[in-house]
Amino acid sequence: MAIKRFRPITPSQRFRTVPTFEEITSTKPEKSLLEPLKKTGGRNNKGRITAYQRGGGHKRHYRRIDFKREKYGVSARVASIEYDPNRSARIALLHYVDGEKRYILAPDGVQVNDVLMSGVQADIKVGNSMPLEQMPLGTTVHNIEMRPGKGAQMVRSAGGMAQLVAKEGLKATIKMPSTEVRTVPISCYATIGQVGNVSHKNVIWGKAGASRWRGWRPNVRGVAMNPVDHPMGGGEGRSSGGRHPCTPWGKPTKGYKTRSKRKSLDHVVERRKKGK
Repeated sequence: MAIKRFRPITPSQRFRTVPTFEEITSTKPEKSLLEPLKKTGGRNNKGRITAYQRGGGHKRHYRRIDFKREKYGVSARVASIEYDPNRSARIALLHYVDGEKRYILAPDGVQVNDVLMSGVQADIKVGNSMPLEQMPLGTTVHNIEMRPGKGAQMVRSAGGMAQLVAKEGLKATIKMPSTEVRTVPISCYATIGQVGNVSHKNVIWGKAGASRWRGWRPNVRGVAMNPVDHPMGGGEGRSSGGRHPCTPWGKPTKGYKTRSKRKSLDHVVERRKKGK
């Protein structure tokens, strides 16, 4: 995917970049795989705001993605590569030989009319899905399951890839994109290759409107508020806060650990943050 730049006719266009979408082959999604997607505005099921600076944005439909790849032994043809507004990666529409249609994350290098398959009998080929125990060491993978049969939960964003570095007993050791090394059951499925749309990380939105299109609203700094509105507000002239960074309710932030479920850390062999 190439990146398009603009002539700096306006201040925002000086740095703004957009993808060229040259890999997209169809602009109309498969209707049978669409679902309505209601906006939450950052509110939970009780109507309370739990995610701030959310709201607005362009209307979207959800595309049902096959993260399980459970049609074992059934070959499928890549019918199109499409844009998905709900994720950074591109998606590929598969037409199976039995007539069923499904969306998957489009791996880098997969093109229209390629034939893909999942299962233990699948070939070692980009886009094919199989258990980790069937893959040779050093294989680049994405779309990885954490529990057998649950569906892929790891390495799903644009350009993401992990590496199978070891197999021992019932566990496979994987080096994640974050450099973290962790284990998963060796019977978990993963897809060979790298997630497509690799240049996504180089896109610069360039203007506030591009954030609003995606449903992100402005974020006001606490030090710019009054003392009644934020613990870090007020002061004569500009201040740097005068205390450790905190939320509007006084809870520490920027490094304060709030995670309660730490079971997944049992499978971490080497942490991303060294020395902690």
